[in-house]
Amino acid sequence: MLTSFWYANPAARRWSCAPPSDRAREFHATLPGYSPTPLTELPALAHELGAGRVLVKDESSRLGLPAFKALGASWAIHRVLEQREGPLTLVTATDGNHGRAVARMARLLGQRARVFTPGGVHPEAVAAIAAEGAEVTEVGGSYDEAVERAATAAAEPGAVLVQDTAWPGYEETPGWIVEGYGTLFAELDEQLGEAPGLVVVPAGVGSLAQAAVTHYRARGGTAVMTVEPETAACVLTSLLQGRPVRIDTGDTIMAGLNCGTPSSLAWPYLRDGLDAAVAVTDADSARAARELLALGVDAGPCGAASLAGARAALTSDARRPSLGVPAGSAVVLINTEGTTANPALSPGG
Repeated sequence: MLTSFWYANPAARRWSCAPPSDRAREFHATLPGYSPTPLTELPALAHELGAGRVLVKDESSRLGLPAFKALGASWAIHRVLEQREGPLTLVTATDGNHGRAVARMARLLGQRARVFTPGGVHPEAVAAIAAEGAEVTEVGGSYDEAVERAATAAAEPGAVLVQDTAWPGYEETPGWIVEGYGTLFAELDEQLGEAPGLVVVPAGVGSLAQAAVTHYRARGGTAVMTVEPETAACVLTSLLQGRPVRIDTGDTIMAGLNCGTPSSLAWPYLRDGLDAAVAVTDADSARAARELLALGVDAGPCGAASLAGARAALTSDARRPSLGVPAGSAVVLINTEGTTANPALSPGG
């Protein structure tokens, strides 16, 4: 049982890593329909959060899909197909968005897709994956159980696993997915024109957060904070214990963050380079989603978690100082999904 919903590492900005490759971004620029997603300023939130500016990097429409996941899936599948002759069956497990992105890319490239979904994924999200032409298997258990089923299925002839989490012995493809996510942060920097003081990233297994840490620890100065559901805070729990741990998850409207084990590839980056981690309730996320919608930002529960997390950290006199965010700097919230990616908005929404 998680007893603390906050973690901070004041030494994180003294840690550095090599800059990420720009090959994925060059590839994305060649895709039909590619354009940078909006960076939307929300002055109404700046005073509340004590920031010079508050902006949302809005991934509610990315390459024709309602979430950021197409960035990682497209680059990883491109790399897989460079190395493997088809036809292939691309296999994955998903809480919704990653599976749909894999299915979309498989359809566009003339490959098959097989997607395993755990319990708690909204029926409309499951239907959207199937509508891409994928074979969908509803596992009914946890996300970790769905990943295990997908890994077993990928051992069949002509199949290949395209999973957005890593474990010992399976890290190359998740690494390509993280490289793909880096396009988001490269766009952000160009759009903002300055280094943000804080970037807030929803975390499931930690792969998007790894991309953020890799990007900003190669440059220095920007704080990176993750947000998770209180019922599925595997990154926060691992950070508090100082080692990667697998947790039992509960129900949450933040379905895309309902993950029980951090990615082995992400873990060293999060341990050494992540400034802070916070967990929020479903009610916090639902409230944030309603507020963002009123401000013109289409955010599903996972995307709205960024605002809920920023609020939990920056409006707390006990938590804010450990982030070291300069007065007057920009706070960027990563909205990872739109409402069509995950239609559930209860409680209270």
